[in-house]
Amino acid sequence: MRRLLWPALVLALVVVYPLVLSTPFEQRLGALVLLYAIAASAWNIVGGYAGQVSVGHVVFFGCGAYAAMGVYAHFALSPLLGIPAGIVVSVAIAAVIGVPTLRLSGHYFSMATIAVAELVRLIVTNTDYLGGGVGLSGPTVPRNVFDLSFISALPYYYLFLTVLAITLLITRWMANSRMGFYLRAIRDSERAARSLGAPARRIKLAAFMLSAGLTSVAGALYAMMFGFVDPESGLGILISVKILIMAALGGAGLLFGPLVGAVILVPLEEISNNLLGGKGAGLTFVVYGAIIVLIARFQPGGILTLINRTWARRGKTPGASAAVGATHAP
Repeated sequence: MRRLLWPALVLALVVVYPLVLSTPFEQRLGALVLLYAIAASAWNIVGGYAGQVSVGHVVFFGCGAYAAMGVYAHFALSPLLGIPAGIVVSVAIAAVIGVPTLRLSGHYFSMATIAVAELVRLIVTNTDYLGGGVGLSGPTVPRNVFDLSFISALPYYYLFLTVLAITLLITRWMANSRMGFYLRAIRDSERAARSLGAPARRIKLAAFMLSAGLTSVAGALYAMMFGFVDPESGLGILISVKILIMAALGGAGLLFGPLVGAVILVPLEEISNNLLGGKGAGLTFVVYGAIIVLIARFQPGGILTLINRTWARRGKTPGASAAVGATHAP
């Protein structure tokens, strides 16, 4: 019961958050935390569990966003129908680019994903069908509930919470399956994993495709919440960096690590933007860079790893050890 107390308390706080803190800014902030937690959890599958640090996941984020807005702009359909289309396109792109790029390792893989992301952004910017540099817009006035166009952030909050729960369940299932064990072995040492018979390339590609599909869902939800997408908001490289830092800050390779990172980073960014306005446009890059340096230098495992380590030490205090020794003393 004591083990279930804290998770139950956290879940209760998450559910009642928008009802207790009911200002528009607070509800929007909570929705954004959940939205980016979805994207960071999706990245965590390939970046955390497999150890393949992708900096080009914004491609899949943009696929979902453009698919959601595209089905409305060109076919007058509900943006909700763009979610499966975005998943299909994202998984297909992941399969195409994953075969050559996943042969690389370390920073070579990261640089390859950056190149792919910038190439896609340039192509979209110069494609009139996708709105060019202006982008695509969603319905200005909601025709029905399936347009997911709400004035308040409250419906988005609970929608994003539901999608995040599904994403975490999928991640948990994957982590406890044979695929998850293979991925952790590949992350620790791909050569050793191969020598033991692990199909490294196939498993990494499957993780990359699964991660791409879930990331596209986050992109579609983002576009539906804001009602538009353009090359900067949907395909800007800063989105990939933000997702990566959230997972690393909370704890890459841990189920709730990306959520912890989103809870810290999103409010920090939103509050600083509100306080500084347009004057703090370049501050985001400074903050991201500082966080990367601090994580790499002091806590590579992330905040959740530090918390788990602290709790483990508290359970093995000298006093407890002495008590155990006294119990067994003759």
